[in-house]
Amino acid sequence: MATPSVEYLPPPLDATAEQPAIFDGTIRLYLAYPCPYAQRVWIARNCKGLQDKIKLVPLNLQNRPAWYKEKVYPENKVPSLEHNGKVIGESLDLIKYVDSNFEGPSLLPDDADKKEYFETLLSHMDEFPGMVYATFKGDSTKDADAAFDLLETALAKYDGPFLLGNEFTLADIAFIPFVERFQIYLSEVFNYDLTAGRPKVAAWIEAADKIDAYKQTKKTDPKELVEIYKRIFSPQK
Repeated sequence: MATPSVEYLPPPLDATAEQPAIFDGTIRLYLAYPCPYAQRVWIARNCKGLQDKIKLVPLNLQNRPAWYKEKVYPENKVPSLEHNGKVIGESLDLIKYVDSNFEGPSLLPDDADKKEYFETLLSHMDEFPGMVYATFKGDSTKDADAAFDLLETALAKYDGPFLLGNEFTLADIAFIPFVERFQIYLSEVFNYDLTAGRPKVAAWIEAADKIDAYKQTKKTDPKELVEIYKRIFSPQK
């Protein structure tokens, strides 16, 4: 896996920002630094060693530029990738796209069984955060317990700290941005340690935190995250 060097992160563009040139041959990843969906693609980009190939264009989602929806991506969401004269979105599609369409180390193993398991894991990707969000909305942690127990079980399928074994892959990239945020919020608001009694989850997080390509995308401010999630999920807390 490519070891990225520390890069300069441009400031987010807001409604006053001028539109960058579009479809001029530059490959652009439109993202928001705090967004877990965008972080997935950012991690994949770094793991492939594409910092010089794919330019980051961060947006301020609370005050985003009108030109983004009008000229770049009508869905008006992040992430999106401008490549080969078109703009595509959806984070799980994009991490596969970045892996398949650019040079750099493969982020999926050749093993057919592991590739199949990867697709199985992705099929649960909507369900997994939804279970945790259910805990955010209430006082019981039973849904979060179930979600992280499933993650613990998933990590037991192969030897190694990661979801598909010893290598950090797209499977880990799909899940880690959400677990990163869940760990912060559950600890702060519910005094809940998602690694307690789950040694494989604990080892997975520890191993991921040693991956430079991932570490350099960890830009979430814990206090800010807690306030955002409180506003969204539990205004009474």
